[in-house]
Amino acid sequence: MVVEVQQAELIPDVDLTFTKADLQDVVPHDNNPVVISLVIAGRRVHRVLMDQEGSADVMFLTTFNQLQLSTDQLRPYTGCLYGFAGDGVSSCTASIRYLVVNALSAYNILLGRPTFNRLGAVPSTRHMMVKLPSLDGAVSTINSN
Repeated sequence: MVVEVQQAELIPDVDLTFTKADLQDVVPHDNNPVVISLVIAGRRVHRVLMDQEGSADVMFLTTFNQLQLSTDQLRPYTGCLYGFAGDGVSSCTASIRYLVVNALSAYNILLGRPTFNRLGAVPSTRHMMVKLPSLDGAVSTINSN
């Protein structure tokens, strides 16, 4: 499914680095994943997992239904989904093609490598944040919630 929003196709070429200062407000954790909130189709969606191992962007059917998206946007997917686990001031928008999966999950959406690579995003579990280039050539930071 494609959620249509706008985004320049070219990612600005900026250095993305994580520093000791980025650790300042991080509460010590036991290898927690980076979980953020996104605005999708004009609605805030919580519990979005930045899935660094994921080779697909997945939206769960319950989330799709809660967003009241049109089923006309759904297309059959004939591929296989392997290794599936059910369990700022700046902003950028992008069209993301999700695999909509009818399964239970602790998360609403799993964002994987396709979106990271397309947006130039780099998640850091140590720093509990994601950094990505903004359209003006600066670096945007999304903190885990």
